[in-house]
Amino acid sequence: MTVEQNVLQQHSQKHQQTLLNQLREVTGTTDVQLLQQALQVSNGDLAEAVAFLTEKNAKVPQQDEATYYQTTQVGNDRYISVGSQADTNVIDLTGDDKDDLQRAIALSLEESSRAFRETGITDEEQAISRVLEASIAENKASLKRTHTEVWSDSPNPHDRKRMENCPVGLKNVGNTCWFSAVIQSLFNLLEFQRLVLYYSPPARVQDLPRNQKEHRNLPFMQELRNLFSLMVGSKRKYVDPSRAVEILKDAFKSSESQQQDVSEFTHKLLDWLEDAFQMKAEEDREGEKPKNPMVELFYGRFQAVGVLEGKKFENTEMFGQYPLQVNGFKDLHECLEAAMIEGEIESLHSSAENSAKSGQEHWFTELPPVLTFELSRFEFNQALGRPEKIHNKLEFPSMLYMDRYMDRNREITRIKREEIRRLKEQLTLLQQRLERYLSYGSGPKRFPLADVLQYAMEFASSKPVCTSPLEDIDTSAPPGGTTGTAEQGPSCTLPEGLSPAPTQAPSTQQRVPIHKPFTQSRLPPDLPMHPAPRHITEEELRVLEGCLHRWRSEVENDTHDLQGSISRIHRTIELMYSDKSMMQVPFRLHAVLVHEGQANAGHYWAYIYDPHQQRWMKYNDISVTKSSWEELVRDSFGGYRNASAYCLMYINDKKPFLIEEEFDKETGQMLSGLDKLPSDLKAYVKEDNGLFDKEIEEWDTLQARKAQQEKLSPVHQTAGVRTRGPQQDPEYMEQPSPTDDSKHLQEDTERAISKAAAEKQEERSPEGLLTAAIKVEYTRLLRFAQEDTAPENDYRLQHVIVYFIHNQAPKKILERTLLMQFADRNLSFDERCKSIMKVARAKLDLVKPEEVNMEEYEMWHQDYRNFRETTIFLMIGLELFQKKCFVEALMYLIYSYQYNRELLVKGLYRGHNDELIGHYRRECLLKLNENAAGMFESGEEPEVCNGLSIMNELVVPCIPLLLVHDTEKDLLAVEDMRNRWCSYLGQEMEPNLQEKLTDFLPKLLDCSTEIKSFHDPPKLPTYSTLELVERYGRVMASLSRVPADGR
Repeated sequence: MTVEQNVLQQHSQKHQQTLLNQLREVTGTTDVQLLQQALQVSNGDLAEAVAFLTEKNAKVPQQDEATYYQTTQVGNDRYISVGSQADTNVIDLTGDDKDDLQRAIALSLEESSRAFRETGITDEEQAISRVLEASIAENKASLKRTHTEVWSDSPNPHDRKRMENCPVGLKNVGNTCWFSAVIQSLFNLLEFQRLVLYYSPPARVQDLPRNQKEHRNLPFMQELRNLFSLMVGSKRKYVDPSRAVEILKDAFKSSESQQQDVSEFTHKLLDWLEDAFQMKAEEDREGEKPKNPMVELFYGRFQAVGVLEGKKFENTEMFGQYPLQVNGFKDLHECLEAAMIEGEIESLHSSAENSAKSGQEHWFTELPPVLTFELSRFEFNQALGRPEKIHNKLEFPSMLYMDRYMDRNREITRIKREEIRRLKEQLTLLQQRLERYLSYGSGPKRFPLADVLQYAMEFASSKPVCTSPLEDIDTSAPPGGTTGTAEQGPSCTLPEGLSPAPTQAPSTQQRVPIHKPFTQSRLPPDLPMHPAPRHITEEELRVLEGCLHRWRSEVENDTHDLQGSISRIHRTIELMYSDKSMMQVPFRLHAVLVHEGQANAGHYWAYIYDPHQQRWMKYNDISVTKSSWEELVRDSFGGYRNASAYCLMYINDKKPFLIEEEFDKETGQMLSGLDKLPSDLKAYVKEDNGLFDKEIEEWDTLQARKAQQEKLSPVHQTAGVRTRGPQQDPEYMEQPSPTDDSKHLQEDTERAISKAAAEKQEERSPEGLLTAAIKVEYTRLLRFAQEDTAPENDYRLQHVIVYFIHNQAPKKILERTLLMQFADRNLSFDERCKSIMKVARAKLDLVKPEEVNMEEYEMWHQDYRNFRETTIFLMIGLELFQKKCFVEALMYLIYSYQYNRELLVKGLYRGHNDELIGHYRRECLLKLNENAAGMFESGEEPEVCNGLSIMNELVVPCIPLLLVHDTEKDLLAVEDMRNRWCSYLGQEMEPNLQEKLTDFLPKLLDCSTEIKSFHDPPKLPTYSTLELVERYGRVMASLSRVPADGR
């Protein structure tokens, strides 16, 4: 057999095995023969194979042990996954011939292998290619027809410019977040990065037989090199991977099973890389066994040690990604322990040859430098006929010691496992005993025994107080309408053995009162006021209290001893592998790939550790942000939200070359940026950077031209607020003609002048009156600033000086602002006011530039204009919200929150209560989400389109605004919105609705905090100060009359 044929056969076997693994995982069927039959019937189509197995609707027969253990005795040691058949050269331990079905499968595989040798690609892969081509075309079409203004790149190239030394993101080119997560994890393995960047195709490539596979692999390697080079040296914040994705399209499946998409994609990616490097390795090492760097980096070996009906066997198998089941386990070690042991293994440790028990163990003989665990978080629900995600919590460590799973530690691990098994048996017994103490009783309700004894002691020591039957009876109206009287006795405590003296028998006209619990409100004759013993002697009480005290003390001691024993056993188990001899194979967590959503749809991102900065980074498509171990735990362990890890990538901590940077051999300095690239890629990146620089230059020129045109324009207004130059006076200080605002301010000024003149009757000069009037006005405003008022009485809106005092503006700013108030040309009530106005204007003219920083003065007044503008946004948004006009209210609340946060950055009193604005912003989005979901549920085409339009145009673009600050209430709101839509995945609906939902969910589940192109702020009307104060006060007062949650 030629080298070419051998490689092709191995690849065909690996692909067949991959399909078997996926089919087993999706359907839960473990019968290898049944799985192979399903693949044969479906001609390799995974979806049809699943349908074949589920439509049988019969109990899957128990797997034949002989058949199962034949799968472990393989002649070929190249495996992608664990414990499954990948070769037809099987050692038959039972000596039985293969049945007809096995022979038919062998013929089918041979036919499939022949087709593969002719084309280099399997029928199943060709079918996948056709499906994905249609899927990519549909994605492109849907992106064109759905709101590109939200999902397109920002037109401003400065928004897309990479910050210095910040990692480069990857653009999501249509439901390809899984591609970004996997590629970023591999790219940040610097050894892998170097291998890809410095890959060169075989020099004799034109002499090699060029089948379709080779036509695919070499162009893909070049596109991957190009992509990696841009991720190293680009000036862009993120780059477009479309060309590499286009070549990879036949590695994907349909969008119905994203978990399998990613698993198979990673398998195929490594396969393609392995094939590409194999071609190069065979050329470089002719005559010797070639070494493939991809195999050496990602593939390891384990020893399968098995027993079948007393017969022992061992064989070596190869693995890449190691699959682990999640369901039923609490941490990674429990998953590994379960994966390493299959079946009954007692006979492995004994010499009995006639044992009927069978089982096998896996022991790693060689671990790869990059150890990848594939966490199976999806299972097929046979009853519902669809896959479901497992949200169980699964913990994993940042440092994983693999010593206990190594073949060289086989014997000591077996001893420790046996000890742990024995300790767990003790633990189970102790926990059962403890449970009897903590849940005591024979009825449905159980209580701690110590508490039961305490309650009994409290009951016994209670005073036996009884109540007379006549205490609560109104003697003027006896029960039953009787007129007779009865002897009334006081409340009494009766001594032991005594009873009340008999009373006179009633006359024939009198009737004995009968207790009627539903018609009378009095107590029965012998009912005590509270639970207490009726008859108990001092001696009985003393004996009982002594017993109960002693019993309770004994129970508490027993409980404490049991809890202590349980804690010690737990601690012993935890420390079982903590000695140094079992901590010699350390693997550090390098990357965690996370999936959020359900089985049918979701979003992927990655947490990757930066060893040089010693911190975790979050790679979420185009967004790359700093993160923490705490955030990783929250999103990756599962059980908290719909997010959980599906792949863990560990690297050997004793092989630093995996993550070491390169250094210049001459200067000894670390290589960075373009210096890390070979010459051809350096030229490629320089060309792309040149195009980006040109784009920035053209943008800057365009903006400069627009700015020049705006300067030449006589009047320029933005969002209803007049823009003024630095020498112009604020509109709330002076108006060119009398308006409500100027009249209001004029009246305040004239009152201050009148009050100042009245305080001193003798004639004053205009200059003296101006000084006194300014002092009067400042005193009035200072009093307002010092008052503790309700939100509806915000004096900051009434006068700019109050705002300045709250925010500790400089004295010079306050003085000039007050002087401007008294210099108003409309101040012409009488000659006295006119003269004061003239003096004020003269003083303004005399102020030297160095005395008042006009830029600072204008900045303070601009902040106040921004405060008023934010108030108007908030006021209108709240008014619309109360009218249930949620669509119209949203943008006002969104912009009020954004502008308010910008103000609060400068000081606590620069803006409004951000929690209040955040609450109504959040509630408005929840209301819109609820309304849109209701429209979708109606199933009517116009309503469905309107609902999805609300989500795409309003809700989805706002979700990054809720995620960016990571507040708990906002995160829960986003989770509620996503859960509402994810809940539809398990419901039956029309195909057109399913298609719309599948297209929409990835946008909703995108966890990126990158703010896309957004709607412009609404145009604001102009309000006078009196109008603004009155309307704002009215809406704020109405808020104080509703519950705290706004509902």
